Amino acid sequence: MTISSDTLTLDQEATLSARRIFSVIANELAQVEIEFERQARSNVQVIAYLGEYLRASGGKRVRPALTILANYAVGGDGARYNSIRMATVMEFLHTATLVHDDIIDKADTRRNRPTVNALYGNETAVLMGDWLYMSAFETSLAERSLPILDILTSVTRKMTEGELLQLTLLGHADISEGQYLDVLKRKTAYLFSASCEIGAILGGASEKQQTALRDYGLNLGTAFQLVDDLLDFTSSDAAMGKAAGADLLGRKVTLPLIYLMAADASTAPMVQRVLLDGNYNTVSQADLRAALDRTGALKKARALADQFAENARSALDDLPESEYTDSLRALPTYVLKRDR
Repeated sequence: MTISSDTLTLDQEATLSARRIFSVIANELAQVEIEFERQARSNVQVIAYLGEYLRASGGKRVRPALTILANYAVGGDGARYNSIRMATVMEFLHTATLVHDDIIDKADTRRNRPTVNALYGNETAVLMGDWLYMSAFETSLAERSLPILDILTSVTRKMTEGELLQLTLLGHADISEGQYLDVLKRKTAYLFSASCEIGAILGGASEKQQTALRDYGLNLGTAFQLVDDLLDFTSSDAAMGKAAGADLLGRKVTLPLIYLMAADASTAPMVQRVLLDGNYNTVSQADLRAALDRTGALKKARALADQFAENARSALDDLPESEYTDSLRALPTYVLKRDR
């Protein structure tokens, strides 16, 4: 039974777990897994092995889920093969960025499993990430859609620009909120947006619906990454599947720290010390967390995530009511409530 947007409160949305939200497309997501395995096949043994390793290491498949939900939400058929195929392309692009991110971050684990670079070295990981990118574009060519190709090339360029911009900011404590959000959107939010917009195109959306879902994805992706950066300070290693507090150790200054130093300039040396040392030996994580709580920096960053989540929900107002629109409307609350 479809829940009307008039009766679906935020508290009710919060009770919709990821399993409940995605249950309406469970069969389609199962097909994405099969398609991922098919697209990752190669007669080069190491590629075939790593492709399966990455598939098995996968998360909740939020991006392909967005493609399928957006397709259905505008009246399309998300179970059609071209929708499943393009949903898988979005996951390939996401996986490629993770492989390259782990190299840049020198990360040893992700989702509680060794990274490709930790297992096989940076050279293999770089080439595997490249292979995933090229495979995604090769598959997307079968759609014979210039608008979709335009979106994919644009988002891939933005993601690469985001990585390069982030590299120029590594180790700098004097990062502005605007710089931080620019990198965040390029690295994360635009892929959410592209996943939604491509789903809308495949579903035969009107121009107004396509724009609405593009905006929805951009706002949802921004909220998602803001929460991710908050969890780096508030979650445990076990919950995150990687080391908590790793962003600052990786010389990245995120929004909570930007707000911290703006609220209390005397905390800047703490942040700079960790950036310089690359560890929490001089400045403990507990001391840093206490300063973030005392100044309200975490609360302020959380409020911004809440605003982007609300913007995402509002973008859906022009979509027809359905269980798929309900799932899209519930996703921002799930993003805000997640603990990893």
